Amino acid sequence: MGKEVKNLIFMDVFVQGLRKAVAEFHKEGILCFAMNQEQILQILENSGHCHFSRSGGPGGQNVNKLSTKVLLTLPLDALKDAGLNDVQLQKLRRKLAGRINSRDELYVQVQQERSQMLNRQRGRDRMAQLILNALHTPKRRKKTKPGAAAVRKRLENKKKQGRKKRERQNIFSLD
Repeated sequence: MGKEVKNLIFMDVFVQGLRKAVAEFHKEGILCFAMNQEQILQILENSGHCHFSRSGGPGGQNVNKLSTKVLLTLPLDALKDAGLNDVQLQKLRRKLAGRINSRDELYVQVQQERSQMLNRQRGRDRMAQLILNALHTPKRRKKTKPGAAAVRKRLENKKKQGRKKRERQNIFSLD
C-alpha cells in the first residue's frame, strides 16, 4: 500500500470519528449556536416589550410624577427563532424558572435609577447577561492523579507520624 492510500484511509477514519463526535455533542446540546450580548440586545429590541410604571424608593417628587420603573419581557419563542435549539431553551427555562411568567416570557424589572432611559438600559443589559449566564456551560474538570514523588512523600510522612506515635506509647511491663 502506498503512502497516499494510507493517508487517505487515516483521513477517512478520522472524519468518521469526527462526525460521530459532532453528532454526539449536538445531541447533548454542547455544539450549538452561541450568542453574544449584541445579538441578544438586537433580539430584545425586535421582539421584547417594555412597560413603565411608577417607581418606589427615593426620588422626591419625581417618584410621584414620572413612570421610571421598567418591566422588560422577552418571549422565549423569539430566542428559538433566533437560533437556540431545544436543549438550550430547556436549560434556559430550568435556570431562569423564577423569571419566566405563565406566558413563557422572560422578564426583568428595574427601578434603581431615577431616569426611565437609564433603567431601560440597565434592564436590557441585565436581561442579556442573565441569558448568557444561563447558557454558559462550565468546562469539565480533568481528573488528575498525584505524581509519584507526592505519593512517596505522603507515605513517608505517614510512616514518620506512626513512628512518632509508637515511641510515645508506654512499653513497660509489670512481669
